[in-house]
Amino acid sequence: MSYQREFERRLNVGVVGVGSHAYRNLLPTMHFLPVRLAAFCDRNLELAGRTAAEYGVSSCYADSAEMYRNEDLDAVFICVSPRLHPELACEALDAGLHVWMEKPPSINPAQVETMIEHRGDRVAVVGFKKAFLPATRKVIEIMARDDAGPLEGMTAEYRLRLPPDGAAVLSDPGVRNPFGDACHPLALMLAVGGEVNAVTMHATPSRVGACILEFASGAVGTFNVVSARTMPQERYAFWGKWHVSIENGNRVTVRRGIPFDYRYTTSFAPEGIDSGAVVWEAQNTLATLENKSLFTQGFYNEMRYFCDCVLEGRPAQQGSLEFALSLMRTYEAALLSEGRRIELA
Repeated sequence: MSYQREFERRLNVGVVGVGSHAYRNLLPTMHFLPVRLAAFCDRNLELAGRTAAEYGVSSCYADSAEMYRNEDLDAVFICVSPRLHPELACEALDAGLHVWMEKPPSINPAQVETMIEHRGDRVAVVGFKKAFLPATRKVIEIMARDDAGPLEGMTAEYRLRLPPDGAAVLSDPGVRNPFGDACHPLALMLAVGGEVNAVTMHATPSRVGACILEFASGAVGTFNVVSARTMPQERYAFWGKWHVSIENGNRVTVRRGIPFDYRYTTSFAPEGIDSGAVVWEAQNTLATLENKSLFTQGFYNEMRYFCDCVLEGRPAQQGSLEFALSLMRTYEAALLSEGRRIELA
């Protein structure tokens, strides 16, 4: 682990969008990244200036194209409305810059396809933080074990509501979309399960329900859209030979089972530590990095991965535009399904 001031090689970067989310999460994460903050861009130039003064950034712009012309940048971090991501990402890629952008990358899959056409040899990563959670990485590691996997199924529980008209969401950027944050649970599910072949969404009159995902691997997943306001608001479970669960992103439990005979087993905690459950969770007893939300929530992992890909000259695999396209096709099918099974191309 290194801090920004300790890296020998750093990227000259610009940031487009310094609003609340960028200020609370992305800019603080950059203290741990191999970057040199060169310029900020925001339509609110006064806000950009105040933020720049805090971070020692000398140049501010209200227009991203002007920033690209005037600054010697290697990469740009884009954190604005998803309605603006496609245009701004393509503009930056065309300017020869590597691009990291917040999720979701777009309003519909076609816009991601356009970004792929503009990418060329640049690195482009979408900030699907749930795919980069330490908890998600742990599940992937466990389910890859011969004694734990292969993955057979999964379930997710996430608080959202389905919009009344999915087609309008995909065609009109001005339509409010209460299902927009579905990219979070979908990113986690696709990161573990891989490509999705078919989607069926069953919705109730109150616009919650269950989305059935049929994975190319043969596994089946259920994404439960719930309205409950109680905690935990977010839960995931995965199973093969073992059962693994994630609660609220910071607790992973793997249940390995115990030596068991229905007629004769008398103890739920048999001798030894090679069976039963194992739990990993953030303790928050010390101000160590593994307990900070920037790390437990995946911000550091996703942004560091992008920087490493650029510095090492390798294309992104995790959070790539191809991953984003697969996710957006799944998202689109869920919006349009209304009980019909939709096969994905």
